[in-house]
Amino acid sequence: MEDLLGLLRIHIKRGVNLAVRDVNTSDPYVVVKMGKQKLKTRVIKKDVNPEWKEDLTLSVTDPIHPFILTVYDYDTFSKDDKMGDAECDISAYIEALKMNLEDLPSGTIITRIQPSRQNCLAEESCITYSNGKVIQDLVLRLRHVESGEVEIQLQWINLPGSKGL
Repeated sequence: MEDLLGLLRIHIKRGVNLAVRDVNTSDPYVVVKMGKQKLKTRVIKKDVNPEWKEDLTLSVTDPIHPFILTVYDYDTFSKDDKMGDAECDISAYIEALKMNLEDLPSGTIITRIQPSRQNCLAEESCITYSNGKVIQDLVLRLRHVESGEVEIQLQWINLPGSKGL
């Protein structure tokens, strides 16, 4: 517990135009990995545009580690098919959390991150101060696959007794 900085809540909103891995659809679910932690969403049957609206919460001990988001197609009788992955660097988000933001009006955009070859962003990502919390909305373009994006939102949870940022 002494190395814990806080919790990173990843709200998995939805998938867009995911790859077809079954006859004409897929049964997608998302796996998020950071270090030794591995969390996953429920499977959404027969949908290449699924809406998960699920929160996955990671314990953060080292903010320089990105998390890896991977989408799989659930198969009953064989190994689940990979439907792409994305790496998400949280360093800009962590930097925004360290700023003194209490006096900012809700809805203020703290910073914008542009898509580049170094990240998996499909479009500009904004880190926003909203109702006393720092949130980041992201649309991640999946790699190693013919199509697909996953929309997520990051939110930080400070824990009493943790080191904090």
